[in-house]
Amino acid sequence: MLKLKYLFDNKDLAHMILENWEYDHDDPNLLKYYRISSNAVYWCRNQGETFFLRFTPTEEKPKEKILAELEFLSYLRNNAYPVVETILSKAGNELEEINTPWGSFYAVAFKEASRKQMSEIPLTRDLIFGLGKALGKLHKLSSEFSPVNNKRSDWKETSCWMEDVLSNFPNETAARNELSMLKDYFSKMPTTKETFGLIHYDFELDNLFFNEITETYTPIDFDDSIYHWYALDIEQSLGSIKEEIPEEQVELSVNEFINGYRLEYDISDEMLKLLPIFRRYVNLYGYVRILRSIEESLDNEPDWLINLRAKLENSLNNRKAVFTMPI
Repeated sequence: MLKLKYLFDNKDLAHMILENWEYDHDDPNLLKYYRISSNAVYWCRNQGETFFLRFTPTEEKPKEKILAELEFLSYLRNNAYPVVETILSKAGNELEEINTPWGSFYAVAFKEASRKQMSEIPLTRDLIFGLGKALGKLHKLSSEFSPVNNKRSDWKETSCWMEDVLSNFPNETAARNELSMLKDYFSKMPTTKETFGLIHYDFELDNLFFNEITETYTPIDFDDSIYHWYALDIEQSLGSIKEEIPEEQVELSVNEFINGYRLEYDISDEMLKLLPIFRRYVNLYGYVRILRSIEESLDNEPDWLINLRAKLENSLNNRKAVFTMPI
């Protein structure tokens, strides 16, 4: 998540960045629709076709990590895995670095994902089975992927980042202890080609689109992709499914998902037993990101930002509740 100071809707900034791509100047809804979280994302159109402009301050994300994300997406497309395509800028680049009066930003444009967002579709056994199969295929391709130019972070680098952030918060003893426990646990786990590789990290329903004609699942938002155990992706995906179904359907749905996954890629029962450990990692990483985001206070914060800050602080309290429980 970006620092709160970057969450404001700045149409002038978005328009300045957008000028690096072709777009419909007469679109009445130009830059009207947007969301800002880990990036700023604005809906735009070119020749009537919707695309998404994504940008982030250069101080928030290393250029090499974005290039590594784009390289992985290209690899997946070349291997017939359905992911959204990038749109080249006027200069012929996937990634643009743009200097503005508000600072320097990295920007990428993506074509619109086809069909329906899965968070808006009633889940069926077939859909859940297919979702597991889609993730299994992604991990199978990832296990064969070797980056040429740049590499995404791994869990060790991210742990170092969390340590660095937490060093600015002397009262966060529980979070530091949680991180120490997880680092110790993961350091003793084998990182084999079959179990460990580049994962999506947010393979959740709101980041997936389903085409009912081709029966394909298209994931978006690889922005948090990281080298980790594949089981973490499974835990994240199952977590989003559990939020959308009645409790009495959870066990059946989990089995359907795992059966679909195993049709494409193997996962041992022993690794599946570790899903709660990976949930602990996700919980801590989210905690530290929120902590960093809300650290700064702004003058004359608007009501929406005050409300968001309160919501995020409540999330911190909820996440903190499981810190340092025995593994």
